[in-house]
Amino acid sequence: MAYVTSDPAVSADGFVAGPRQSRQDPIGEGGEQLHRWMFDTPDENTAELAAITGVDAFIMGRNMFGPGRGDWDPEWRGWWGEDPPYHKPVFVLTHHPRADLVMQGGTTFSFVTGGLQEAFARAREVSGDGRISVAGGASTINQALAAGIIDELRLHIAPVVLGRGERLFDGIPPVRLEQLSGRSASLVTHLTYRVLPPA
Repeated sequence: MAYVTSDPAVSADGFVAGPRQSRQDPIGEGGEQLHRWMFDTPDENTAELAAITGVDAFIMGRNMFGPGRGDWDPEWRGWWGEDPPYHKPVFVLTHHPRADLVMQGGTTFSFVTGGLQEAFARAREVSGDGRISVAGGASTINQALAAGIIDELRLHIAPVVLGRGERLFDGIPPVRLEQLSGRSASLVTHLTYRVLPPA
């Protein structure tokens, strides 16, 4: 059975993205502050970064792949250039069909119109008994938590208050968590939880 993780970077007030996502602000206004620890202090966070990328397949929402809504802009190939950091199959939730995008470095984006359960089934097909990451954004992670898909939730809490945007845990039933570990670095606190079955 595949093991499913999720690694959202989150503000101190619970947001994983700021408001008004655009090509200029991929994570919404102010959202880039949530990921400073990845780029400014990677040497302090090598184990966490390795865990984020050390999976066999990824699931993400359309908003994480790009800012567009409605029909696809065929020129849009993601935020990351021709060699995205995933290097594994990525299943993108969308309401609009699109052919697979085969990128450099082993990343293939497949666009799934059948919802989270279809994306999860396809990720399990390619990962076998390996690891799957529900990469984001907030809506996709919340759907996966509500569906009981995520086994381990690893929050990377930045010392930032965004005040608004896309919030983790919004609109879902209560989630039972068991804390497994916690560690602080200069720009982030890492908290790891096992997601427990409903009581």
